[in-house]
Amino acid sequence: MTALATETAVTPVLAFDVAVAAVRELSPNFRRITFTGEGLRLFGVDGPTLDLRIKVVVPDLDADGREIPLPPFGDPRAPESGPGATALTGGWYQHWLSLDERTRGSMRTYTVRDFRHGEIPELDVDFVMHFDADGNGGPASLWADRAVAGDRVTIIGPNAGAVNCTTAKNYGGIEWRPGLASHVLLAGDETAVPAIAAILAALPADMTGNAILEVPDAADFQELMTAANMEISWLARGGRPHGELLDAAVRDAVLVPGAGLRQGEGDEPEDVDIDKVILWETTVESTRPFYAWIAGEAAVIRELRRYLVRDVGIDRKQVAFMGYWRQGKAEA
Repeated sequence: MTALATETAVTPVLAFDVAVAAVRELSPNFRRITFTGEGLRLFGVDGPTLDLRIKVVVPDLDADGREIPLPPFGDPRAPESGPGATALTGGWYQHWLSLDERTRGSMRTYTVRDFRHGEIPELDVDFVMHFDADGNGGPASLWADRAVAGDRVTIIGPNAGAVNCTTAKNYGGIEWRPGLASHVLLAGDETAVPAIAAILAALPADMTGNAILEVPDAADFQELMTAANMEISWLARGGRPHGELLDAAVRDAVLVPGAGLRQGEGDEPEDVDIDKVILWETTVESTRPFYAWIAGEAAVIRELRRYLVRDVGIDRKQVAFMGYWRQGKAEA
């Protein structure tokens, strides 16, 4: 009789208590904030971060303009917990929602721009500084605008100890899955720039394709590094409608001969009410020579989804569509 192997379940998510180590102005609309903390020694995924999503919980201000300390997260007694990091089990998000919204802070989703292991682990997050003509912005942008070294936030992210656990599998915050594809398309607006930049940095030298990035201003163009044979196109939106340039550029890119597309009439994708639900359609892993990853404002992504799937005839298993945000609507 063969004994069955047993394995203790490991929670894949930890809450990290981190401090701002540095603030850097990248451009008029991008600010890079570097976080550090003892708990980040337990942060990580199996391989490069790619388009890894995390939650950043920033403190709100009281009536006198002082930051309200964030509530504790997780169970410090759990085996995965350590100094500066606590394990989160099922129901943690619902518990956070049940707290007084005046004191629980504000939670927003961001992409890891870079993570550096070492004696002092550091995590970079690039904040897009969204403000209207009157200087009003969301809670994360307002926090990033006033952030200085020493400020503290909570980051919800992957437990490095779970990457080899069959019960927890990998942290579910990575959608980049090109599989066998050798030619790829990366496209997005300013909210997708950190993810596209991190993906480009991890591409192998034999990969080919296009990376198309639409940003508010030419001053927001960044130098991106990649070993792959990628054509990187920056588009300065200026006063044009959001996504107009991105839409046109993607339509040009997918018509390049040899991209491995199934040309012709495709299926009509089901309609998605982007004002009520999140447009989010990703793949398991592409088995064809072409793969596309497209993220940004939901209305723009929806139209590109229709074009690629219906008009060009790309198999939906070859494309990841992600509505990172909706114009005129705060993140739920």
